[in-house]
Amino acid sequence: MKDSELEEVEINLVLETLRLRHGYDFRHYAQASLRRRLRSLQHLFGLKHLVDLVPRLLRERDLLSKVLAGLSVPMTEMFRDPAVFLALRQEVVPLLRTFPQINIWQVGCATGEEAYSLAILMAEEGCLFRCQIYATDINDAALATAEEGVFPARKMALYGDNYRNAGGTGKLADYYHHHMDFVQMDPTLRRSMVFAHHNLVSDGIFCEAHLVVCRNVLIYFDRHLQAHCFALMKGSLVRGGCLCLGSRESVEGTVVERDFQAINKAMRIFRLRPRGSTP
Repeated sequence: MKDSELEEVEINLVLETLRLRHGYDFRHYAQASLRRRLRSLQHLFGLKHLVDLVPRLLRERDLLSKVLAGLSVPMTEMFRDPAVFLALRQEVVPLLRTFPQINIWQVGCATGEEAYSLAILMAEEGCLFRCQIYATDINDAALATAEEGVFPARKMALYGDNYRNAGGTGKLADYYHHHMDFVQMDPTLRRSMVFAHHNLVSDGIFCEAHLVVCRNVLIYFDRHLQAHCFALMKGSLVRGGCLCLGSRESVEGTVVERDFQAINKAMRIFRLRPRGSTP
C-alpha cells in the first residue's frame, strides 16, 4: 500500500472514531483542508502516526475539545470585510426594521468578533433593544472566549479602521473598556447576545431567524454537506429574511437557489423570497 493510501486509511479511522465515539461527523469536510488540520494535530500531540490518535480519542475525554479546536481553526476579526457590513447597514437593516422582533443567527462565530460587530451595528441603527443575536460554533474553547468578550488591545487599531470603513457612526472605543493589554466589550452589547454550541452537521434548526450570517464556513464543506447546510439555514429563515454568505460562497447553483433573490450579489447577501413571489 502506498503512503498516500495508508494516510487515507488513517484519516478515515480517525473520522469514524470521532463520529461513532463522540457524534461529530467530519466526513464531508473539504478533504484538502481537513488533511492539513489533521497533520497539524498529529504534530501538536507528538504522534508518530496519525492513527495513534484513535485510541486516545476513544479513552481520553479531555482530548476531544483540543481536537475540535484544531479542526475548526477560528479565523475572524471585527467588521471583517467592511464593505459587507456597510451593505448590511444600508440594505438589510431597513428590511429588518419591518419586523417587531429581530433574531440574528450567526453561524460559526469562532471567538465572537463578528457577533460583537453585528451587535454594534444594530445598536447604532437603533435596533439592538429589540434584537437577539444567536452566535453558534462547534468549538467550545472559541465560544468561551466569545462569551468573555475579551480581545487583545493590539488588534483594536485594525478593528477601528474596519469599523469606520463599515459605516460606523461613532468610535469603536465607545463599545469596549481598556484593561492593560486587553479590551472587554461593553456589557450592554452582551445582553442581546447568546453564545451556544451548535453542530451544522448533526444539529437541527437553531432558531427562527430574520437574518442568518454564515461567512466562510461552507467553503470547508463538500457539496453534499453544503446542500444540507443551505436547507437548514433556509428552514431557519422567516419569509423575507436575509442570508449573508462569505465572498467565495453563494446560493447560486445550489438546491435553494430558486428560493432566494439577490439583495447585493457582490457582497453575497440574499433574501428568502416572500410567499407568492416567483423567481
